[in-house]
Amino acid sequence: MATDGFQTFLARCANSIILRRCLDVYLFLVKRVWNYLPTFLCALSLGRAYGRHLHGLVRLLAERKQYFATFFLRNRAELELMCRLLEQKAHGSNLDISVLACSKGAEVYSVAWTIRSARPDLKLRIHAVDISQEILEFAEKGVYSLSSGLDVTKGSNDEGITNRGDMAWNTARDQNAPMFERMTDKEVEAMFEIEGDQARVRPWLREGVIWLRGDAANPELVRLLGPQDMVVANRFLCHMEPAAAERCLRNVARLVEPGGHLFVSGIDLDVRTRLAYEMGWKPVAHLIKDIHEGDPSLRQGWPLEYWGLEPFWDDRSDWKFRYASVFQIGEGPQRMSQDRAQYSVL
Repeated sequence: MATDGFQTFLARCANSIILRRCLDVYLFLVKRVWNYLPTFLCALSLGRAYGRHLHGLVRLLAERKQYFATFFLRNRAELELMCRLLEQKAHGSNLDISVLACSKGAEVYSVAWTIRSARPDLKLRIHAVDISQEILEFAEKGVYSLSSGLDVTKGSNDEGITNRGDMAWNTARDQNAPMFERMTDKEVEAMFEIEGDQARVRPWLREGVIWLRGDAANPELVRLLGPQDMVVANRFLCHMEPAAAERCLRNVARLVEPGGHLFVSGIDLDVRTRLAYEMGWKPVAHLIKDIHEGDPSLRQGWPLEYWGLEPFWDDRSDWKFRYASVFQIGEGPQRMSQDRAQYSVL
């Protein structure tokens, strides 16, 4: 496509200091135009194309870095689908799930609460993996501050920081909204033991969780964890350069046992779509739009943030592959060829 060729040209320009400065000016102007476009025009084909072009520029020029911001029950549709995929699981079966880049632990405990509430008969084991030992230790403690504000600062010298202050700082770390924002009072009570400003994850939710420092891109992770029924690799691959994200996702997919499911949102859609086609992953279409739009913080960031998620456009011929956040891994070559024929890449 001509657009792909132009993006390739822009990528080459970004490697030159002078041309990079020109691109920065160009991006500034393109953003200004977008901010003044009427809402109805943004929804038309021309506006959509302009938004995708702008987002491509943002992703090309942005300085990417990992964040620890997260929410409990962040994407309810995603958790609902997880339970539905387990409906055929035999009573008393073992269930192995890995949550990669588990950050502060909100996703781990959300998954544990959702599955154990729906299927208490399953023998659930969760591997919670993160590359940061500091944040991993915080998540394992399972104690969070309920305060929306923060009255302590974290400096290079931590001697004056109390345990309570440390907890408050880690809870609010990188957050622009409280971690508990998407929960009801009843859900908070069900998941936590509340004491003053502290919310401690209930013991029955912490059972079977194995906390492990590791890199999702490390090939040794497959040997260490073994085959998993489900692998959750959400909202961290977008913070990696596309080439690195693709290599990492290839490694992550190896963790999923044949017939298992990979949850992967928060990633450059071009990277995920291309790899899904190439590897023959089967997109799970159930709740596809609800999951795609289930995390408002991602949708609100498009197209001005590199981690922003484009709107759901089901008039694309490849929409099932492009917008699926969940894939079944290990489909046979016959099904793979059928899917490729049905959903040709634009």
